Amino acid sequence: MQDNIETLLIESPVVAEPEMFDDPRAAVDRLCELYDQAAVFLRDRFMSAITDGHPGKRMRAFYPEIRFTTASFAKVDSRLSFGHVPAPGTYATTVTRPRMFRHYLRQQIGLLLSNHGVKVQIGLSDTPMPVHFAVANFPEVTVPQEGAADFILRDVFDVPDLNTTNDDIVNGVADILPGQAMPLAPFTAQRVDYSLARLAHYTATDPEHFQNHVLFTNYQFYVSEFEAYARAMLGDADSGYTSFVSTGNVEITTPDAVLDVPARLPQMPTYHLKRADGSGITLVNIGVGPSNAKTATDHIAVLRPHAWMMVGHCAGLRNSQSLGDFVLAHAYLREDKVLDDDLPVWVPIPALAEIQVALEKAVAEETALDGYDLKRIMRTGTVATVDNRNWELRDTSGPVQRLSQSRAIALDMESATIAANGFRFRVPYGTLLCVSDKPLHGELKLPGMASDFYKTQVARHLRIGIRAMETLRDMPLERIHSRKLRSFEETAFL
Repeated sequence: MQDNIETLLIESPVVAEPEMFDDPRAAVDRLCELYDQAAVFLRDRFMSAITDGHPGKRMRAFYPEIRFTTASFAKVDSRLSFGHVPAPGTYATTVTRPRMFRHYLRQQIGLLLSNHGVKVQIGLSDTPMPVHFAVANFPEVTVPQEGAADFILRDVFDVPDLNTTNDDIVNGVADILPGQAMPLAPFTAQRVDYSLARLAHYTATDPEHFQNHVLFTNYQFYVSEFEAYARAMLGDADSGYTSFVSTGNVEITTPDAVLDVPARLPQMPTYHLKRADGSGITLVNIGVGPSNAKTATDHIAVLRPHAWMMVGHCAGLRNSQSLGDFVLAHAYLREDKVLDDDLPVWVPIPALAEIQVALEKAVAEETALDGYDLKRIMRTGTVATVDNRNWELRDTSGPVQRLSQSRAIALDMESATIAANGFRFRVPYGTLLCVSDKPLHGELKLPGMASDFYKTQVARHLRIGIRAMETLRDMPLERIHSRKLRSFEETAFL
C-alpha cells in the first residue's frame, strides 16, 4: 500500500517503451529526445515550483540509457582496445548531454554494432536526473541554495547524490551485483554532469568548447603565446581552425578581433582553438601544484579527450642542464600524494610511444636539431613530482638521495599527477618540460636570471606542444588509444 501511495505522489514524463537500434545515428537521436524531454520537464516543474510553491508531489525524471546484450564470445580484431565487450552478458550506461557527446556516442555505438552484430536498446534508466544538472542546459535558470525557496528542494526534486557519483568503474573497484548490468562506459551520467558543472566553474568556459587535444601549463606566459598562435591560424584559411574561445566564453573568428579581458580570472584560465570536428587544441593554465593538476584532469577526463600533455616549467637536477633546456619524461617518480588512494604508487606509469615520438619529432622540427644534436637542448628521463614547492628549505639529504636513486633529471609539481590520471582514466598522456631553475646547483628561480636563450626556448615550448598535438590529430584513433591503457576487462566505450 505504501508503494502505491508513493507512486501516486511522483510525477514523471510519459515516455514510450525502450527501442532497439542498429543505426548509431538513430540511436543517438533517440537519446537526445529522451534527455531533452527529461530536462525540459524538470525545468518547467522547477520554475513553476519557484513561482507557485510546493506542488504537493515529487517531480522526477530519469537519465536515458544505452543497453546492450550479447550471448556470444565474439572474436574481434585483437588490435583494438575498445569498441567491444569482453564476454557475453548485458551491459549498460546512463547518458547525459547526448547532443554535446553526439560524435563520441555515434562512434562508440557504431563500433559496438559492427563488432558484435547485435542491436542496442535505447530507453530510460532507473537513475533520477538531479534538477541542478537538468537546468544547467538553460542559462536563464539557476537553482538557488537550500533555504532560498519556500520549500525544501530535495522534498520535491532529486539532487546530486555523491554516494553514486564516483570513479569506481575507472578505478576497477565497481561492485556489480548478480543480475545487474555491467558497465558499458567509464563514467555514469551523474559523474559526467558533476564534472561538467565543475569545469564551467573552474575554467569559466563552457564544456562544449573543449577540444580533443588538451595542453596543461603552469605558467601564464604560455597563454599569450597561445593567443598569438590562434590569431595566426584564424588568419590562415587553410589551417582548419574556426575560432578561438577565451575566458568567459568570448569567441572570435578573425585574427584581429578584440578579446575583452575579464576583471577576474577563474582558478584555471582556459582557452580553446577550435576546429569544426572538435579536433582542435585546448590550453589550461592549471597553476602550481598536484591538487590543481588532479582537479583539472578529474573533470576533463569525462570529455574523453584523445590526448593531454603537460608543457610547463621544472627544476633541472643535472649540472649539465641549462636554463631553457627541454625534458621529455619517460618515467615518473610520484611523490605528489594526491592520487595514492585511487592509483597505488606501485602501479607503473608507462611512457606511451606514440606521444613520445610526436614530442621528440616536434622538438626536432621546431629547433632544427636532430639525432645526437638534439641532446644539446633536450634530455629524456625520469621526472619527479612533489607536493611541497619549497622542498629545498628542509633537510634535502633524503629527497636528494631519492632523486638520485630514481635517476630523476627534473622536478615539478604537476607532471606525474597528470600522467597518472591519464593512465587511470585511459587518456593518452605525455610531458615536455622546460628547465626554469637548477636549485641543486645554486640557480634558484629569481628575478633577472632568465637569459635570452631561456626566453627563446619558452616561446618555442608551446609551439612544440601544439605541433605534437597536430601530429597526434592525424593518427588513427585506434592507434593513439592503445592497449597499454586498458586492463583485463574494460568498458566497450573509450
